[in-house]
Amino acid sequence: MKAFDFDDHLIGAYERFSRSFTTIRSDDLRTEIDAQYGAGRFWPDALLSLNPHYRTDRNVDELVASGDLDEGTGQVFRFGDFPMKFYRHQAEAIATARAGKSYVVTTGTGSGKSMCFFVPVVDAIIRALRAGKPRKTRAIIVYPMNALANSQLKEIDKFLSQSGLPDKLKPVVKRYTGQESREDREKIAAAPPDILLTNYMMAELLRILCLGVNAKAMQSDSMCTMDFCCQRSGMPHLIGGL
Repeated sequence: MKAFDFDDHLIGAYERFSRSFTTIRSDDLRTEIDAQYGAGRFWPDALLSLNPHYRTDRNVDELVASGDLDEGTGQVFRFGDFPMKFYRHQAEAIATARAGKSYVVTTGTGSGKSMCFFVPVVDAIIRALRAGKPRKTRAIIVYPMNALANSQLKEIDKFLSQSGLPDKLKPVVKRYTGQESREDREKIAAAPPDILLTNYMMAELLRILCLGVNAKAMQSDSMCTMDFCCQRSGMPHLIGGL
């Protein structure tokens, strides 16, 4: 597709549409309106931008070989037979989390910010389960909109379902955003998931109330992940201890 030709076509189509409602008989008025349209008064110039090229780093198999990730994590984050290749900022985030430090990731749209927290979270859970530690909610991921929580749930479930991990090592992910029925909330309380996806309102209400089902669903003493915090510009991810 030729971008500039398409831009001309789109503007032309819009101009014909916007002028189709009236017939101007006055010559001087028609001349002035033609001039305004010709000067492009009613639409902005085309906006051109370049997609950034992010530096790449090692892939998940290489991080497993170096001991930075558990073998089970290597089974999760891959595309069929192909291991996931990480960007530099993703690899740095994984290393920082492995060192037990909090960090902020600020990078462009489409740069895989979610993997900056999902990979170390999943890795920590698999290591804990492999060490024989009991299941409990070790990560709470907070989203500003339920749509994001829903899409992320599908995304992480996709990776986990194709991992081939035994059930005793496979992290359990559940959503707790106010869309769930009472029965679903009771199931979460009876068997707290390893990762809980929620939103700001539910997280705030549950932390304040801390009663019954809500208290059990929010029990987490290992880590807390906040996705898309209040500062919209750059959409940073904050990861730190709860």
